[in-house]
Amino acid sequence: MPKRVPPLTQLQIKNAKPREKPYKLADGGGLYLEVTPAGGKHWRMKYRQPNGKENKLHLGAFPAVSLADAREKRDSARQLLAADVDPARAREEQARQARMAAANTFEQVVREWHHTMLGQWQPQTAHDILHRFELDIFPLIGKLSVIEVQARDVLDAIRAVERRGALEIASRLAANCSRVFRYAIRCGHADRNPAEHLREVLAPREKGHFAAIGPDGLPTLLRALYANEACMGLPVRVAMRLMLLVFVRTSELIETPWAEIDLDNGEWVIPWRRMKRGKRRINPDRTDHHVCLPRQGLVLLRELHRLTGGGTWVFPNMRDPGRPMSNNTLLKALERMGYKGDMTGHGFRSLAMSTLKERLGYRHEVVDRQLAHAQKDKLESAYDRANYLEERRTMMQRWADHIDELAAASLTQGRPG
Repeated sequence: MPKRVPPLTQLQIKNAKPREKPYKLADGGGLYLEVTPAGGKHWRMKYRQPNGKENKLHLGAFPAVSLADAREKRDSARQLLAADVDPARAREEQARQARMAAANTFEQVVREWHHTMLGQWQPQTAHDILHRFELDIFPLIGKLSVIEVQARDVLDAIRAVERRGALEIASRLAANCSRVFRYAIRCGHADRNPAEHLREVLAPREKGHFAAIGPDGLPTLLRALYANEACMGLPVRVAMRLMLLVFVRTSELIETPWAEIDLDNGEWVIPWRRMKRGKRRINPDRTDHHVCLPRQGLVLLRELHRLTGGGTWVFPNMRDPGRPMSNNTLLKALERMGYKGDMTGHGFRSLAMSTLKERLGYRHEVVDRQLAHAQKDKLESAYDRANYLEERRTMMQRWADHIDELAAASLTQGRPG
């Protein structure tokens, strides 16, 4: 039977004087006060680890740790031992978690995740993602430890974005927060993903496409275009007409260098590196895009070449000729035409696709190849786009002629009788 140790009293502890060598004052249950020759009084607990080996647990110094505090720590340690947990190991793990929490704030983990993803994103995408975190998330939860962030914390930050009406941004932020937590789990920074299901409780986004008119609105668009051309400089006028005639993506048009265009042979080939699918970091599509210029488009480019042909860009920036035209220039032109909110540069692609298929009867495959869309069918994607090249050239000329016919009829109808 173990010998019963009478518990210590406050008076005993207070009157304990230093001696030549350290000595102990036992309190029971393995707890004792060690008094050092320098006068220090330190709480210790002697115990046996689950494997049977003897060990000591340091519980702090008196009077910062009172007798009651020391006993409470002893009792907690004994509860761990009863569950076959070494209290010293548990304390080390707790300290490790605290260090990890201090070192891994949510902002730090986001920046670490962002850095690892740079090789998979385009520079603008990388900039936009981090910018949204800096603007909408970091001010609210950036300084919290990643292991302390709760679903409510993330949701509150996302709700603030929703209240601005930015539903698309809110949805993307929720998705990116979830990706950050998945990264944190894989790296051992966290053990759960509080943002995993947040998109399910967000306000639904209004699904749709870029603003665009349909085939029935083409005659009216042509009247508006011709009526406003007097207010446009030659580069803008040609850009607007080419958007309609060849319906390439806006960036593919305004960032065109003259080196891509062969005016003598009427050829314009956009290198794959400038195409949307060619810019992908992973498995880029290395197919150059034949624009298939109609005669009308070639006439416009030759006219513009007399003005801008001495520089790099087909459509130079008015303020800085060393840079291409801004996308905002075309949007402003559409706004002056009265199409703000109803039409975008990308909308010309939707308009052409609808009209070519519904009104001119061209096959979806041919129109899709001209739009440089990704082929959903794996077998079809194995074939080069040039398979339809001659058919596309014929289609593009028919499209340009159709626009001329509509414009002539529309302008005639618009004149007073």
